Amino acid sequence: MSTPGSTLTSQEVVDIVRTTNYGTWRFQKSWNPLHIVDAKDCTITDGNGKQYLDFSSQLMCSNLGHKNPAVIASIAAQAEELAYAMPGYATTCRAELSKLLLEILPPSLNKFFFTTSGTDANEAAFKIARMYTGKTKIIARYRSYHGSTAGSIAATGDPRRWAMEPRGKQQGVIFAPEVNCYRCPIKHTYPACGIACADYLEHMIRNESDVAAVLVEPIVGTNGVLVPPEEYMPKLRKICDEYGVLLIADEVMTGWGRTGKWFAMEHWGVVPDILTTAKGITSAYVPLGLCATSEKIGAFFQDHYFSHGHTYEAHPMTLAPAVATINEMRRLNLVDRSAELAPYVEAKLRELKAKHPSVGDVRGKGLFWAVELVKNQTTKEPFNTYSDKVSGTPLLVDQIAGKCMADGVIIQAWVSHFVVAPPLIVTREEIDRGIATLDKHLALADALVEPDRAREVSFDFNLVTSTSATSDS
Repeated sequence: MSTPGSTLTSQEVVDIVRTTNYGTWRFQKSWNPLHIVDAKDCTITDGNGKQYLDFSSQLMCSNLGHKNPAVIASIAAQAEELAYAMPGYATTCRAELSKLLLEILPPSLNKFFFTTSGTDANEAAFKIARMYTGKTKIIARYRSYHGSTAGSIAATGDPRRWAMEPRGKQQGVIFAPEVNCYRCPIKHTYPACGIACADYLEHMIRNESDVAAVLVEPIVGTNGVLVPPEEYMPKLRKICDEYGVLLIADEVMTGWGRTGKWFAMEHWGVVPDILTTAKGITSAYVPLGLCATSEKIGAFFQDHYFSHGHTYEAHPMTLAPAVATINEMRRLNLVDRSAELAPYVEAKLRELKAKHPSVGDVRGKGLFWAVELVKNQTTKEPFNTYSDKVSGTPLLVDQIAGKCMADGVIIQAWVSHFVVAPPLIVTREEIDRGIATLDKHLALADALVEPDRAREVSFDFNLVTSTSATSDS
């Protein structure tokens, strides 16, 4: 099948891309990309005309669904009006977006720096935190992904930073235990633990000099969709305030209605000092990121030099579709819709866990869920670890995702779990279809489940990281 407007066949497109481009976070020899020619609402169409349910919003970013007419029109209109203006100028779309952000961001986050990606937004956050505090170190967590540029990959806790480790060690980042009540890295049990993972982080601050900020994903993204207990964020906020450390919330994936709130930190009534986001801010129609800071940080730079910037900061072609995206989310009431559909999705996924011995845990909020596979529900031993990925060992979740794709459902899977995160416009019928397809192919994992055994399984839980090319900031 030829692409409309092109003489290339679908196979020629794949061959050229595969030969001349790098596939991210993978061995190149195994890359066989799907040729996509169209997408509308929750459906993706490939070069052969086959349609797929987009059950993970591509990279957990197409929150509004595909081909929204209002967003498309805003891109065309902005191109006609003003395609580019350097960052030192004011533009109408810049003012309009800033005004909307003041309405929907957590209170007091009222000074903005616009970027072209989530990783750029985090880079800006690190620089701002260091300029503001005069300190250097950033505390991040092991089960995390914050981007692929030098500073952001250094702050990424998952093993994707390993290849860059010599550079990473120069970036002033240290790592704390993640919040993972299903598989606690410090072997505590909630709620008797008293939120020991936050206490450990306080211990680090007390014993490290020069800590500028603590960086967290409110709900960890493709490293597991790890939802913290209710007490964690308020306790972390209190610790940061007590020691004069800034709290940075990376909402690249959790923002824009994904968890049933505009931003996930709202679930705990906690306002960070800096909030970074991207992805859903334009529903990924154009690349835009945002670094939003508190009023006190903004006031600091009235009399202190703001030493950061880039050519595409506040690019008009990125800002106009963000205005349209916010307006469309409001018109369609998608934040409330995400919250309203959450119990329905959870119930369906709980049924999967009850039915399949290979499902160890399901967890999430809003329309952001993980289904984690294990060999044994008692020991929680996974089928694969990150070591399998980097050695090229075929991963069980990839095999299952491949079978789902053959049945017309695209679901993101990596190392030991699947991410269920459809566009916020998804229907109940589409939810049923996606989960039913996963249900069908979990039989492959069930057949490999090991019988219960009364022995201690020893392996490094930190390597059980569901990292992914799909979690690019």
